[in-house]
Amino acid sequence: MSRSAMSKTSLLSVLVAGVLFGFGLSYATMIKPEVVLSFLRFEDFGLMWVMGGGAAVTLIAYQSLPRLMSKPLFALTFDRHAASMNRKTLGGAALFGIGWGICGVCPGPAIAGLGAGNWPILISLAGMFAGALAQGLLAGRTPVIGTAPT
Repeated sequence: MSRSAMSKTSLLSVLVAGVLFGFGLSYATMIKPEVVLSFLRFEDFGLMWVMGGGAAVTLIAYQSLPRLMSKPLFALTFDRHAASMNRKTLGGAALFGIGWGICGVCPGPAIAGLGAGNWPILISLAGMFAGALAQGLLAGRTPVIGTAPT
């Protein structure tokens, strides 16, 4: 398969996965900020079941697919993302959590909410994009829209 054909196939798979993810978020009512905020206030634990189910499926896939498949569908090898616990990671996680608690949405449900007609969520998305831009500038990387990070 040529590199161009692989790229198109890979992009199509990302689109399909994104649509499925958005549908799942919408079906689970995670696109409603009031549902998320009631979870964060310990009033409704339905979101915990949704997140736990997603984490369980991901754990099973990450553990079993490299053993069952000789190579991934759209890459040459299975890779591991080396993550490290440091000050930047903890600070970013804290900032993400504060933003999530203030507005009741995180990026995935916010974008899925737009698809459901929740236009006021654009304010939250603007804040998320501004934060991502600020982080890129502070890290010394010039953000270029439409290119993959290096």
